[in-house]
Amino acid sequence: MAPKNEPEPETDVEGGQSGGVQSVERALTVLEILAREGHAGVSEIAEEMGIHKSTVSRLMGSLVSRGMVHQNSDRGKYQLGFGILRLASSIPGRLSLVHEARPVLESLAEEFKETVNLAVLRSNYAVNVDQAMGPSTLATYDWVGSLTPLHATSSGKVLLAGLGADERDRILKETGLKARTARTITSRKELDAQLLEVGAKGYAVVREEFEIGLNAVAVPVYNHRGEVTGAISISGPAFRFDPEKIPGLLETLTEAGLKVSANMGYTRR
Repeated sequence: MAPKNEPEPETDVEGGQSGGVQSVERALTVLEILAREGHAGVSEIAEEMGIHKSTVSRLMGSLVSRGMVHQNSDRGKYQLGFGILRLASSIPGRLSLVHEARPVLESLAEEFKETVNLAVLRSNYAVNVDQAMGPSTLATYDWVGSLTPLHATSSGKVLLAGLGADERDRILKETGLKARTARTITSRKELDAQLLEVGAKGYAVVREEFEIGLNAVAVPVYNHRGEVTGAISISGPAFRFDPEKIPGLLETLTEAGLKVSANMGYTRR
């Protein structure tokens, strides 16, 4: 690391050549810092990157000229500019949740030998938009396109837990808490308590609440704004599938959800 009281030479460490690669990497690091922090000054960025403030100032000048970064006049700090939105505007149409999740669903189905579903919120229900089948002969039902109640399914509870209080209240008042089995939660107070637990743990488990003999667990998928945009679930027969007792399942499923989320532009803060 070059001394911070002297300007650094613009060199590429690996190639020993001037310029390009190192400058690009530093510019991208600056954008990542601003995306994470919201705004930052030259001194803060220089400190985090371990480079001289004059180097950061030059990077900022280039990024400002391209509209990638904007300087707040009142505080002198920088934040992401509208140029980022211009670049990003071409991405959402190409980012398909189903496309991004498909390899992950297949990997989970292969590893745990059970049925894996991807669900999203539509018209007050959880809608399964893709499915990967485990090799078990018992896992024969195609859930794609099925509307399932939010309060009685693992995916539904993940989606509910990700909603704001007002929207969640509206949906549950419209749909009610109809019992699907004797195990279905039909008390709003009990459901609210469980949803708080889902938010804290990062996953939802249901045991024969939607269908007798069927257990399931689900984790959230986040979009680039950090909102819950979908849920990945694994389900299986209750006699052999207890998610919280299968070694490594919850950890692997959680990482799978984060992997798909990252593909959708989500970054953990």
